[in-house]
Amino acid sequence: MRRHLRLRLADALLLALAAFGAATTTTTAAAAKAPAAPPAPPNVTAEMAKGGCKAFAELVSASPDASSTYQSAVEGGMTVFCPSDDAVRAFLPRYKNLSADAKAELLLFHAVPVHYSLDSLKSNNGPMNTLATDGAAKNFNFTLQNQGDVVTIRTAASAAGATARVRATALDKDPLAIYVIDAVVEPVELFKPAPAPAPAPAPAPAAADAPTKAGKAARRPAPAVADAPGPGAADAAPVDQKKDAKKSAAAAPCGRRWVAAALAAVVVTSALV
Repeated sequence: MRRHLRLRLADALLLALAAFGAATTTTTAAAAKAPAAPPAPPNVTAEMAKGGCKAFAELVSASPDASSTYQSAVEGGMTVFCPSDDAVRAFLPRYKNLSADAKAELLLFHAVPVHYSLDSLKSNNGPMNTLATDGAAKNFNFTLQNQGDVVTIRTAASAAGATARVRATALDKDPLAIYVIDAVVEPVELFKPAPAPAPAPAPAPAAADAPTKAGKAARRPAPAVADAPGPGAADAAPVDQKKDAKKSAAAAPCGRRWVAAALAAVVVTSALV
């Protein structure tokens, strides 16, 4: 009886061990098949601050609308053009005059809901939608331009030649790219359009009598040019000597007439005597 009981206990123990092994194998297989948890999305403001845009990151963090939109958009891919600290400090007096909604729109205007590597950024030209674009009256687009390695951003509110230029790459790792620019980009929806350059002044009209004078000048005879002296000119008498010679030649006949009259008087006197 005892032997039979021990056999039953041994069988039960074996069954328990087998069941435990099967359960462990199933758990291990299930754990192996479970997908790994995706990495947490990067903290946008923290990455901007590390990359040289601390002042801009602080403005984003202080705006609830901008902060939440930035963080939710990064999961689908995003490119941020963050102004440098110097650029933000220079723009801060104008920023403070904006309303809370306008501040959020300005901050969102500096991000594009697409991840662009630096190489793909250099191959793009033309208008781009931003996080502030709502597809209605306010487009909030800017124009991306590149020439060689130089990438610039401009809007209709940008003064002539006053474009924001990409100066450095703070981060370029999918899904987030952050590029440091040297100026705050001004959307035309919030700021006045830049004045058009003044046209070049028209040339002054010619004077009314200018054609007459020109005609008279054309009808005037050309000034006479003295002929070059001939070979014998070097031997010719000077001008003063020529004048003296003319006077002498004019005086010679008078002298001869005086002598003839004197001789006639002598002859007459002799005849009378």
